[in-house]
Formats: sequence, structure tokens, C-alpha cells
Amino acid sequence: MRQARFFAVFTFSCALLRLAQTQTSTACPAATAQSYTLLHSFATDGQGPNDPRYSGIIAQSRAGNMFSTAPDTWTGGEGTAFKITKSGGVSPLHTFTGMDGAEAFSGLTLSTGGYYWGTTASGGLYGRGTVFKMSAPGALTTLHDFTGGADGSLPGAPPVEGIDGNFYGTTGAGGKVGSNGTVYRISSSGAFQTVHSFGAIGQGTPNGPLVQGSDGFLYGTTFVGGKNGAGTIFKISVSGHFQTIASFGSLFGANPLDGLMEGNDGNFYGAASGGGTNGGGVLFKVSPSGTLAVLHNFTGGGSDGNNPVGGLVQATDGNLYGTNDLGGAFGWGVLFCYSPGSVPSGQTRFHVLHDFNSATGASPQVTLLQHTNGKLYGDTAVGGSVNSGTFYSFDAGLGPFISFMPRARRVGHGVKILGQSFTGATAVSFNGTQASFVVVSDTFIKARVPNGATSGFLTVKTPSGTLKSNRTFLVKPQITGFSPDVGAVGTMVVITGISLKQTSKVTFDSVVATNFIVDSDSQITVPVPAGAETGRIGITTTGAPVYSNGAFTVTP
Repeated sequence: MRQARFFAVFTFSCALLRLAQTQTSTACPAATAQSYTLLHSFATDGQGPNDPRYSGIIAQSRAGNMFSTAPDTWTGGEGTAFKITKSGGVSPLHTFTGMDGAEAFSGLTLSTGGYYWGTTASGGLYGRGTVFKMSAPGALTTLHDFTGGADGSLPGAPPVEGIDGNFYGTTGAGGKVGSNGTVYRISSSGAFQTVHSFGAIGQGTPNGPLVQGSDGFLYGTTFVGGKNGAGTIFKISVSGHFQTIASFGSLFGANPLDGLMEGNDGNFYGAASGGGTNGGGVLFKVSPSGTLAVLHNFTGGGSDGNNPVGGLVQATDGNLYGTNDLGGAFGWGVLFCYSPGSVPSGQTRFHVLHDFNSATGASPQVTLLQHTNGKLYGDTAVGGSVNSGTFYSFDAGLGPFISFMPRARRVGHGVKILGQSFTGATAVSFNGTQASFVVVSDTFIKARVPNGATSGFLTVKTPSGTLKSNRTFLVKPQITGFSPDVGAVGTMVVITGISLKQTSKVTFDSVVATNFIVDSDSQITVPVPAGAETGRIGITTTGAPVYSNGAFTVTP
């Protein structure tokens, strides 16, 4: 049996305001033999894709298929981008040659524009990796060749699309200071900029993908660094303001390899591959301000597995699902469920749902995807009919839903909705407000944010029932003006704009106005607060704050 390479990547080289205040979940599903289905064994033809491993992000397509990449280690290739259907039919879309990238283990993310974004850890013009985007048929465009200098090198995950329409990612080496990696920004056309360099002592080395919180900050992890040298959790603004908010070490776990996910309670959840009370890794949650708590200690080779290198997904039942790539009944990892909310008396939060084995898939290293059909999908690095990895589904008994992109939009702007059974749909709503829409296919809808919409869940009414989104959509407010534009403390200022009814905070420069009145969805009245200084006016609704274009001048 091939050995799992769970550290391969490193061997070769504002206050949060949220809609849901409490964590809700149901009991984890019962494990049955029928829940796990082997869909595909890789490399039965001696070619790629094969050996899918972290980060290996799996993206659902507009047509309901799934897209990802694999490095093709077992067949000696440079990597393959591929499509796989829900029934397991695999179509290689692009074979990397080295010149356009190599070690393609990042996986892919789907952008609002319909392209799939990814990275390669090496290869390209300078041999230090690439950023690329790919069309659904497989036409690949290299957007950036890493040099290993200020721009970084060795990216391990695909970039993610930010609320501002740019894409953000990390590299595991290089940077302006030292050689510990970077956070970068790249536009849809390929304009590249280093946002932060992990050069300061203790900042660590990032590997997993970033996640943009509903507060607008990007959150991520580093494999090493921090107060204990065992990794960190950080957040960074899109303008580059960086902060380490938590450090791993000892009982709090060590060496997280993948990224974080934002739960429906506004906290972030993830896994650390080592440390904890037994040395087998931990599940953890962390608040936006950095309060770190261990949720589960893996036993280190016991029935619950160990070495969690992939991330977590919060499914529509509110539970967290993930995998370990070692341990369990057969030593090849487990698929587990953890209930973060309240559980009935006498029931445990953690449950093993499947033990991986060499015949049907072993050493899972990739974050699970919950498809909008309700099922979980993932892959393994080894096992299967020719021991080169597998693709599988797991049915936890969850129903269909819809997903959308991007996470936030202004009124009048377009939103893309993914799902199923859309043919004959009669209504699309944004938190109860009806929207105009076009059914492009049975699995894809285009809609526009309607006037008066507020942040909340999206719904699509279909002939077979109403489908609800798995997370909340954020309506971005807009400040169109304010009057007067100059005044002393106590002066009443009228702010005009769009989508203002959920406003919870108003600031003058950085000073909070404790008293304000939301007159309507298009107007706020607020007195200039004591201590205010000349600067832009900001408002916060249910997401990141927005600011006026011009400054308000405070007079004596």
C-alpha cells in the first residue's frame, strides 16, 4: 500500500455583526453501510488524474458537476484539472506540462464569472508555481508566474473571490521580507500585488485557502510560527492590515494544514493536524477576535482517527463534517461528524460515520464539498482498484438546497445561483423580497438584488418545492451622499443611500456615533459625535462597513 504523504507540501520546499447569534445543529446522522459510495477509482488507464490531496478544493459547477485538480504523483505527471459527474464519470480537462505549472494539488474555486481558479506549487516560467484560471471546457490561462521573490512561491491552495471582485490567496515561501510566504491579491485580468509578507519572526508559513468573513476580513492559518512555533490563525484586511489573532501549541493543537470555514454563528472552525491531549490533532473554533477553543481531541491512532489535514464543512443540518487521513478501524482514516450546537442529554457530539480502507479509498486529505443535492463528496490520495486514489460520495440524509455567488452584492447587481430542479421556477427571493431572475438551465439561475432587499437567506420556488440557501447573502449598503458636509459636534447630519435599513453602526472617521435614527432604507439621521475628527463617514449593516467617498469636516 502506498504511504500517505501528509506533510508533502513542506517536504519539497471591526466588530463582527451577524444574522445568526447562536449555533444550531441537529444530531449527527447514523452511520450505515449504504451511506458511502465509491464513485471512481483514479488512474485505471495509467494516466491522470490521480493522488488528489490537500488542499484539493472541489468546486461545484453551474451544470451540477464537480471540478478539481490532482498532482498525478502515481503516474509521474505534472498534474491534471478534471471534471467529475455526480455518478463518477471523470473527464480530464487540462494536463499540466511543467511550463504552465506542475504539482497541481490546489484544487479549484468557481468564480462569479464562471471560470475555475487554481494554483500550481511549482513549474511555470520561473519554476516557482503559477496562478491560473480555466474555462469549463478546459481552456487554461496562466495569470501569474511566481518568481520566488517578493511575490512569493509554493502556493498550496486556490485563490478565493473576495467581496470586492478580486481574488486572494497565499504562498508558502518567498515574500518581501524573509521567506515564509505571502498573502496576495490578483484581479480577474491578472494584475498581481503582494498584500502581506510573512517575514516577521513567528508569523509562520501559510498553506491552506483563505476565507473572507462576513466582517470583510480574510482569515487563514499558518502551519508553523506563533508563540509556540506550532502555527497561527490570522486575519488581514483587503488593504493589508495584518493581525495574528491566535497561536497553536500543546493542548490547543499544532500545525494546521488547511484553512478555516465561517460557521453560522459567526465563529470560525478548523482542524489542526497534530497536538492536543493525545497528539493526534484537534478540532477547534476561534472567534473573530481570536478566542481559541478545542472542540475535540483525536486519540492518535484510535477509532476516531488522527492527522486531520483537510478542512471542515458545515452542512445544512448545522453539523461539521471532515476527515482524518490516518487511524480508524483500518488505519486509513475516518469520515466524521461533529455537532457544535446543543445536543440531547446522553448523546455525544462526535461520531465516526465511515472508516476508509484500501479497497474503496484511503487517506482522505481534502475538504469535503456539500453539493446542492445534499450529499457530501470527497476524494482520497490512495486506495481504489489500482491504489491511486478514489472519488466518493457520502449520503447523510440531507435534502437539496441552493448556493450562490458572490457572497455580497449591491442592489441592482447580479447574483449567480446554483442548485437543481430550476426548470419552471416561479420565484426568487432575497430574504423575502422578490427578485427578477432568469432560469438559464435546470441547475443555474441568474438573479438581481432587488430594491429593498435585506441580508438573509435566498429562496427559489420550484415546481417540486422551495429551495433555501445554505448561508446568508449580504446586501452591500451604499452611501450616496450626506448633508451638511461640515459642522461641529452635535450637528445633525442626514446620510442618504441604498440598503440602509439594517444599519447597526455609524462612524465619523473612527469615532462611533452612539445615537442615530434609521429614517428609511435610504436615509439615516445622526448627530456628529463627541471626539469626532474630519474624515469619511462609515456605516455597518450585517457585513463589512462601507464608507462615503468624501470626508465630513468637523469644525471647532
